[in-house]
Amino acid sequence: MKNVTDSCISLVYWISAGSFGLNTNILETNIINLSVVLGVLIYFGKGVLSNLLDNRKQKIFSTIRSSEELCKGAADQLEQARVRLREVKTRADEIRISGYSEIEQEKEEILHTASANLEKLENSKNETIHLEQQRVMEQIRQQIYHQAVQRALRTLNSRLNSELHLRTIDHNIGLLRAMKNITG
Repeated sequence: MKNVTDSCISLVYWISAGSFGLNTNILETNIINLSVVLGVLIYFGKGVLSNLLDNRKQKIFSTIRSSEELCKGAADQLEQARVRLREVKTRADEIRISGYSEIEQEKEEILHTASANLEKLENSKNETIHLEQQRVMEQIRQQIYHQAVQRALRTLNSRLNSELHLRTIDHNIGLLRAMKNITG
């Protein structure tokens, strides 16, 4: 572009130096002046325009290539992310299933342990009740025995006089002699 501008400026100076002149008024210019200017512009502008278009074309192609490479890289990363997501989902499902089975096992163990503990407590309770019943029954027996002995002593003391006492002693002595004679 600079070449075209420099050429036009040098042409203006050269033309104004001699009899040949450049009329810049479009309405007063003749066809020869216009054709010269257009020819110079086409001749010099063609290379500049071609260079500009080639440069722009190369930039567009390089931008398209880099965009395609970035797109391909992004597609690869997306596929890798999808694969990783599938793996993570599969692992999460495995962990979830494993967790559920572990929870069920622990639940069963807790229920079994609780059942065993409850059975032990029930047995212990029943044994304690049985022992308490035996202790209470023994106390009641002792009280009944003690009361019976007390009543028998009272009855004996109320009915026993010295004559009955002597007869009882004689009778018991007679029994002892008879037993001695039998064994003896």
